[in-house]
Amino acid sequence: MINFNLYLITDRHQTKGQPLTAVVEEALKGGAKAVQLREKDLSARELFELALSMRRVTKDYGAKLFINDRVDIAMAVKADGVHLGQNCFSARDVRKIFAKGIIGVSTHLLKEARRAWDEGADFITLGPIFHTSSKASYGEPLGIEIIKKVKAEIKMPVFAIGGIKNNNIKGVINAGADGVAIISAIIGAEDAGKAAQEIVASCKLQVANSSKNFKLETGIM
Repeated sequence: MINFNLYLITDRHQTKGQPLTAVVEEALKGGAKAVQLREKDLSARELFELALSMRRVTKDYGAKLFINDRVDIAMAVKADGVHLGQNCFSARDVRKIFAKGIIGVSTHLLKEARRAWDEGADFITLGPIFHTSSKASYGEPLGIEIIKKVKAEIKMPVFAIGGIKNNNIKGVINAGADGVAIISAIIGAEDAGKAAQEIVASCKLQVANSSKNFKLETGIM
């Protein structure tokens, strides 16, 4: 179900004037396979229209589409799932009305990760791991140790978020993250396609190495 390591999150204010859908399409060309539409300041009508456009382009590239918080819009445009914040519905409640949807949850604390797991989420984002202006309101960076603590307690995919760039992907994957959630390093890049391609390659390499090291350490072959 979760067959991606790069989770691209949108922010149309970082595209340097380019249409958001065009930037996302370049990232999809670069290998991105999952996109969360997160444009909280749009009206319901504006978000619905943008979601329709995003649904078309993600389908063209065989990528999954998630809508932030708005379960109604996710269902209306036949998105693959929703991504819930801490002040939104619980994963358990959403499952009742969007049974086939994949549910992601934003978490910032170990107890939030535990709750998401208990309520039946399919995956979580965890952060901010490093400093980033987009997550400054959530407090000081958590550091990679939180990934190890969360992965020791819950058995679902964890995507590190917050200040993730090519030069620190190795650290978060080695700490146990299943992938990375990224906004500015792709959406704000001069070449979104190239940025996505490089990050996808880094994720695949580090996940493969992490798996190889685990097998060597445990003797599982």
